[in-house]
Amino acid sequence: MPLMGNDLRALIPLFPVLIASFLSVSLPAAAQAPKPAQPVLQDKVLAVVDEDPILKSDVDRVIKLGLQQPNPGENAEAFRRRVLDDLIEERLRFHEIDRFGFEQVPVDEIEKNVAKIRARFPDEASFQKALKEVGLDANKLRQLVARQLLVLTYVDERLGQRVFVSLDDIDRYYREVLTPEMKRRGQPVPPVEDVREDIREVLKQQRLTQEMEKWTQELRQRADVIVYGDQPKGGPLPPVVKRIEKPAKPPAP
Repeated sequence: MPLMGNDLRALIPLFPVLIASFLSVSLPAAAQAPKPAQPVLQDKVLAVVDEDPILKSDVDRVIKLGLQQPNPGENAEAFRRRVLDDLIEERLRFHEIDRFGFEQVPVDEIEKNVAKIRARFPDEASFQKALKEVGLDANKLRQLVARQLLVLTYVDERLGQRVFVSLDDIDRYYREVLTPEMKRRGQPVPPVEDVREDIREVLKQQRLTQEMEKWTQELRQRADVIVYGDQPKGGPLPPVVKRIEKPAKPPAP
């Protein structure tokens, strides 16, 4: 019996299925659509800090740009783990600063520090090549540097109030550290009056570093930090994370 108009209309939604079935049976294997390629791992979550992931590419970026250097005798695995630990601490400080809505740093300070990173490379082409390999461009590098400088500004303004360097501290450093070191090098020892402010700055920076380490340790004790390399066998797997980066605020003029 020939198909009527209504019968044909009833079959129209089935045409794609029927055609696909026909092609899969009738065409030779070589003419069939190729199988999709197997997925390739592009990145990996190494740690999570309060639900904020730190990726393998973050560690690669630090190393590729020369932001940290291996210590003498430090193997590659230990170096990468140290970089990861530093990134965890940095992320903790970023979160705290974001919570307080701290002000941006001046543009000239950002440019000065970008120039220091650029100086680690022999020419502009190799610098741009390294940026591309770690997924950065000039603007993203400036954003990264700006956030790092924010930490230093926060530490200086908030934690610097806890630091006091007395004249006794300066004299002690002059006698017990500077003078022996200058003599060991065979160089004349300057009068204490000529180096007093330099010594004060050295001691201030040392104590600021100690305060920042103590502050960071307090932040870590309050935070939820998971390092997946430290998990026992059969422990939780790293999550599949799509990172969404918050747009950076424009630098202060």
